[in-house]
Amino acid sequence: MAAAAISTISMIDSNMEVDKLTYEIFSILENKFLFGYDSDPKLSPACRENRNFSTPFAGNKNVPAGKIRILSIDGGGSTNGILAAKSLTHLETTLRRKTGKKNTHIADFFDVVAGSGTGGILATLLFTRGKDGVPLFTAEEALKFLIENNRKISRSSSNGVFRHVFRPPVKVFGKVFGDLTLKETVKAVLIPCYDLTTRSPFLFSRADALEMDGCDFKLADVCGATIADRTVEVKSVDGKRKITAVGGGVTMNNPTAAAITHVLNNKQEFPFANSVEDLLVISLGNGESDSGTGNMTSSPAALVKIAGDGAADMVDQAVSMAFGEFRNNNYVRVQGNEIIVGKKHMIKDEKKRKSIAIAEEMLKQKNVESILFQGKKLMEKTNLEKLEIFAGELIKEEEMRKNSILSPVVLKQSSSSPRTSSATSLSTISSC
Repeated sequence: MAAAAISTISMIDSNMEVDKLTYEIFSILENKFLFGYDSDPKLSPACRENRNFSTPFAGNKNVPAGKIRILSIDGGGSTNGILAAKSLTHLETTLRRKTGKKNTHIADFFDVVAGSGTGGILATLLFTRGKDGVPLFTAEEALKFLIENNRKISRSSSNGVFRHVFRPPVKVFGKVFGDLTLKETVKAVLIPCYDLTTRSPFLFSRADALEMDGCDFKLADVCGATIADRTVEVKSVDGKRKITAVGGGVTMNNPTAAAITHVLNNKQEFPFANSVEDLLVISLGNGESDSGTGNMTSSPAALVKIAGDGAADMVDQAVSMAFGEFRNNNYVRVQGNEIIVGKKHMIKDEKKRKSIAIAEEMLKQKNVESILFQGKKLMEKTNLEKLEIFAGELIKEEEMRKNSILSPVVLKQSSSSPRTSSATSLSTISSC
C-alpha cells in the first residue's frame, strides 16, 4: 500500500514537472488575480516593495495612473492568422475613424503585445520601429503580408485541414526586418517558442534584450522560431546564448496569461499595475477547427491541434473568470466559430479571397464567452461590435493619459546594470 502511495506521489511529481508552465501560470492567475497580492506569501521583495506603489494617489481622481493596454494574438488556428489580422485591420480603421488621425497605428494604442506562432509574426510586423520612427507595418499591410506569404510560411497537410510550418522562412523575414533586433521594437514585446535544449518554454522579450547579455535576437530569427514545427537553432546577437527552438504553439498557443503575468510582475516598467482592474486586454483567436468531429483523432497532427486549441480555450476561460466584474470592459476575446468550407482545388487568388471571406464571416458572428468548466456561452454582441466597443475604451484611456501627471508605463530604453528580477517573471519559463 505504501509503495503504491509512493508511486502515485512520484507520478504526480513527474506530471507537475512536465507541466510546470501551466501549473505556474494558473497559480499566478489564482493568487494575484482572484485573491489579490496580500494572499500571496511568495511575492519577491521587489514586488512586495512596489505592490502599493499607487496607494498615495488612490483617493485623488485628478492623478489616475491609467490602465496597461495589452494585445495578445493566438497562433495558427483554422484561419492561419487571417482572423487576427482582419480583427486588427478593423480595430485600426475604427481607431483612425474615431480619432480623426489617418496615420494611427495599432502600436500607438497598446503598451504590451504578445504573439505566438503567426500571432508572433503579426506582433513583430506591427510593433517594430521603422527608419522614420513609426511602426514598419500598418494592420492592413500586415494582413497583406500574411496572405501573400502564406505558402512560404505554411502549407496544408494532404487532407487540407491542418496547417503546419515546414521550414522556418528566414529569408522571407530577413527581407522585411534585415538585421533589426528585439531592441528595435516600439513597445513591450513577448513572443514564445519552446527550447528543446532546456526543455522549457522560452519568451523572446524586449525588456530582457535591453537589459541582459545573450537576450537580444534578430527579429527574423524570432519569427522563424515561433512558427517552427521542426527544430531550428537560434543564436543571440552577441552569440552568448543559443536555443533549439520549436514553435510557440506547442506550449503557449494563447499567450494572454503570459502577457498579464509579465505586466503584473514587471514593476520597473509598469509600476502601477497591481490587479486586473489596472489592465485593458484584448485577446485575438484565429478560428476554431473546421475539421469536423469525424477526423479529430485521425492523426498525431490532429491530436496536437486539439491540445493547442484546448490549451488556448483554458487560458481564455481562466483569464475571463479572473477578471470577474471587470470582464465586460477590461477583457475582450475575439474568436471565430466553426465554418465549413469546400475542399475543392482553388487557384491562388481564389484561396486568398476565400481566406479573407471566412475571417470576415467569423467577425460577423456573435462573440462567444468561455466559462470555466461550463463550456461556452453565445453573447448578444458580434465580434465586430466587441472590437468597436474596445476601440472606444482604448481611446478613452489615451485621452485620460493626456490629462494625467503620472505615466502608467516606463518602458526601458537602455540599462548598464542587471535587473533584480526577470521581466518575463515566470520561474519555469527559460529566461535570460
